[in-house]
Amino acid sequence: MKLSVNSPCPCGSGTKYKKCCQRYHKGALALDALTLMKSRYSAYATGNADYIIKTTHPDNSDYTEDIRSWKASIVEFSSHTAFEGLRILSYDRGEEEAFVTFEARLSSALLKEKSRFLKVSGRWFYVDGEVTFDEGTQHT
Repeated sequence: MKLSVNSPCPCGSGTKYKKCCQRYHKGALALDALTLMKSRYSAYATGNADYIIKTTHPDNSDYTEDIRSWKASIVEFSSHTAFEGLRILSYDRGEEEAFVTFEARLSSALLKEKSRFLKVSGRWFYVDGEVTFDEGTQHT
């Protein structure tokens, strides 16, 4: 989905996309795992597969050297899903490992995840998460 830089950021910060997650999508490093998690949500909402790939740790089960097919699967998911809202439930920060638990309202389901992030050479990466879906939930 194309998003105007003046649109509200999908992460729910209440600020414009250009003042929020766009800076990370353009190359700024997230200073903590919570910021990375929110910017990844915004990347999915905007179909920015490159950012998702760039911020995924190699130990993640989706990680593959076949970037073309990985990117296509992210774009496919993003283009067929409406990202309707993000709610942070908890944030357990650490120096090298952190956890963010959140709910994402998607057009197809309510996704709840406890995500694990690792800091490697000064950069945060998404490693994995415990996911549950509440499919069929209607969101208005």
